[in-house]
Amino acid sequence: MEHKQIIAKDVDTGLRLDKYLTEQLVPFSRSRIQMLFAKGAITVNGKLGKANYKVKNDDVIEVMIEEEQEANAQPEAMDLNIVYEDEDVIVINKPKGMVVHPSPGNEAHTLVNGLLYHCKDLSGINGVLRPGIVHRIDKDTSGLLVAAKNDRAHQLLAEQLKDKTMNRRYYALVHGVMPHDHGTIDAPIGRDEKDRQKMAVTAHNSKPAITHFQVIERFAQHTLLECRLETGRTHQIRVHLQYIKFPIVGDPKYGRRKTEVSGGQLLHAHQLTFVHPTSQASMTFEAPLPPQFASVLDELRKREG
Repeated sequence: MEHKQIIAKDVDTGLRLDKYLTEQLVPFSRSRIQMLFAKGAITVNGKLGKANYKVKNDDVIEVMIEEEQEANAQPEAMDLNIVYEDEDVIVINKPKGMVVHPSPGNEAHTLVNGLLYHCKDLSGINGVLRPGIVHRIDKDTSGLLVAAKNDRAHQLLAEQLKDKTMNRRYYALVHGVMPHDHGTIDAPIGRDEKDRQKMAVTAHNSKPAITHFQVIERFAQHTLLECRLETGRTHQIRVHLQYIKFPIVGDPKYGRRKTEVSGGQLLHAHQLTFVHPTSQASMTFEAPLPPQFASVLDELRKREG
């Protein structure tokens, strides 16, 4: 644990504490400084510091900094469900419960560990913890994602994400009977100010987020939706569906605490379309519903019958 003390001098009038610390704690990122606020690791004149506090000359600012663990992804043998592979890309059907990439303190048993063992080489654009990873899906979400084996493929796939030409479709079982056959949720997403571990629809420090949906099947108390991502914010589909009061069944973070239907989080990335970085051919991949998801739907149909 490192202790830093900063005595404010020559401060511009009205400068927020978070912005001041971004200047003082180089090379700390704004997100890491926000994490320090969330952990209560910043004080001003002996009192808990708030990000929007206006710094004054001679303020005594103290910061307690935990040393970051060095993390490095290591190859690890595992049984990957490979849907497609060539010299540029690999498409994986990720099981629910698998984390996509390592993080400090959680460096093993992730998809990246398995990819490094299987592929031997991946693009280095996203650094040592996220080699090859072009886009992510959450730990408790199953389904398709594409990884890049070289930097050129990575750049071209990332451009498709940015240009919104990569098509990602998900099946989601939600609580409630959706009255509309289709619709679009256009609501910005940012960090939840009350719970920093969650995302939320908010106008504060947020980014545009758009999710399109259509009804596949209605049940007495649930609806099966197909959702298409236009943007790719963290937890986007989960946050958007909670926002319109149709939370995903089994979602541990944004769902209902009590539910008759069991089976974990029922969100599955079932279709992925992109243009191949070398051949320029449009490629579409499908992943069937996991058995657990399919059995829940079968049970709901039996109840209806």
